[in-house]
Amino acid sequence: MTFDKDFLRDNDLGLLLLRLMTGGLMLFHGIHKLLYGVSAIEGMLAGIGLPGFIAYFSLAAELAASLLIVVGAWTRVAAAVMVGNMAVAILMAHLGDIFSVDPMTGGWAIELPMLYLLGAAVLCLTGGGKYALTKGHITD
Repeated sequence: MTFDKDFLRDNDLGLLLLRLMTGGLMLFHGIHKLLYGVSAIEGMLAGIGLPGFIAYFSLAAELAASLLIVVGAWTRVAAAVMVGNMAVAILMAHLGDIFSVDPMTGGWAIELPMLYLLGAAVLCLTGGGKYALTKGHITD
């Protein structure tokens, strides 16, 4: 039995794992909002003078964009939606923590939302890869 060293250098497999991580883990947030509502986000929006219905865009982004990223359909567009969603989430819920370190872990206080944002940003630049449903197009 021989070991294929190129398996460890498979960019397309790496993009699949990035899609599964970014979209798959964000999907849990969307499902939570679907099951339990978006009232917390509506409250934050009301607190800054914006209409509460905007919270449903977050729900849609976290469900639809996440699913599209996982299956690799219109990956660049879905990832751009996720980048926007995460940028708004950081500005609304984590603005005061941008220059903070979590005293319990020593990590950046906004590392989780930034992991989603940056993972999606990479997918905007790369597309979904060979193991995506749509590939080879400007919007893959």
